[in-house]
Amino acid sequence: MTIAREIMTGGAQCVRSDETAGDAARLMKETGVGALPICGPDNKIKGVVTDRDLVVKVLGAGRDPAEFPAGSLNQAEAVTIGADDTAEEVLETMSQHQVRRLPVIDGDQLVGMVAVADVARTLPHPDTGQLVESLSAD
Repeated sequence: MTIAREIMTGGAQCVRSDETAGDAARLMKETGVGALPICGPDNKIKGVVTDRDLVVKVLGAGRDPAEFPAGSLNQAEAVTIGADDTAEEVLETMSQHQVRRLPVIDGDQLVGMVAVADVARTLPHPDTGQLVESLSAD
């Protein structure tokens, strides 16, 4: 049985909620990723910010990325997956919450991110196809 830690990309970093959207963009560039978990002062995941969020919610809205708080980009609910959760649970969580990336936690520690691309590389084609279809539904 495949588990999340076998699918994920390890070494994920957080942007802190008290940092700025500009800080998030720089960290994305430095680490070569398109999404980052947002962590609060308690180091707990508050949400995920994507490169699209930065474009639409900050730049497209005419806000200054050097001033706009990264914490204002959280979703209402932080969706995560446990490192030892099964691949089926990963697929179900992504589908249920309509997300393409999930922070992976072990206890209360961030250990990685699992993205649709990770799923596509790891799981059989029918599973991947079902996930993409679910995420593409209206």
